[in-house]
Amino acid sequence: MAPEKYGPQALALVGMPGAGKTVCAEHLRGRGYFTLRFGAVVVNEVKRRGWEVNPANERIAREELRARHGMAAMAIISLPKLREALSRHRGIIIDGLYSLSEYKLLMDELGAPLTLVAIAAPRQRRYQRLSARPVRPLTPLEARERDLREIEKLEKGGPIAMADYTLINDGAPAELLQKLNALLDSIGFAP
Repeated sequence: MAPEKYGPQALALVGMPGAGKTVCAEHLRGRGYFTLRFGAVVVNEVKRRGWEVNPANERIAREELRARHGMAAMAIISLPKLREALSRHRGIIIDGLYSLSEYKLLMDELGAPLTLVAIAAPRQRRYQRLSARPVRPLTPLEARERDLREIEKLEKGGPIAMADYTLINDGAPAELLQKLNALLDSIGFAP
């Protein structure tokens, strides 16, 4: 579904860890889009508690937020910021919408069209990227365990399956960003 050409609109990047969502989000921020990373909600909660930011503490905070607010927790917590951004920008980016419940809540309550773009990459390539990243690197075993947790406990497969568009990231970052730019141009999605 192509977004409306006029009026505010949102685009959510979905995909498994290491697929390239953050690369896309950072690129789009550089192009002038407002970008909100749902994972920042968890990192901020970890910091608020005075804990070290690491995968184990992030998992605890994420699971507790979801226990308190339900599976749509990140969307519920972020909704005021997203609505405010939509009042100032034509197009906003959500980096890392995770659960089907978040997707459904945003479809009902965001107040603007929402387009899902899945970023997909072969599992072994994702694991290589995750082990090489400078911030919060994961071993292949940790990456596999995270994949399984996110699919089983966080409803992560739903938004990926519901994606309006899918970009395959099996090459260099520049190739992915070229595909992303071409997609946004073709659907008329502007900052």
